[in-house]
Amino acid sequence: MVSLNEVWGMCICVNCHWVDRCEAYHAVERQHGVSHLNEKPDWKPVAPQIHISVLDEQNGNGTEVEWDVRACKSFLQDEGRWMKLCPGSEVPK
Repeated sequence: MVSLNEVWGMCICVNCHWVDRCEAYHAVERQHGVSHLNEKPDWKPVAPQIHISVLDEQNGNGTEVEWDVRACKSFLQDEGRWMKLCPGSEVPK
């Protein structure tokens, strides 16, 4: 199943049923330096494809690295899953 996020180039995890239990998303959180949804994820996804982008910072003073899961054979659509787990928080980009 293909998520609209995959087409748009965003991390598909925010709309995945497994996001709070997923080892791949846990790794993406670590790379972004953000708090984990779950300190000990217990779900090992099948064939996650992590896209890594090196981008110029908006202020022009360096670069930033963006990590996004773009495809995964374990993806199970659950629209707004991340937002349900973190109400009131800004959805990660």
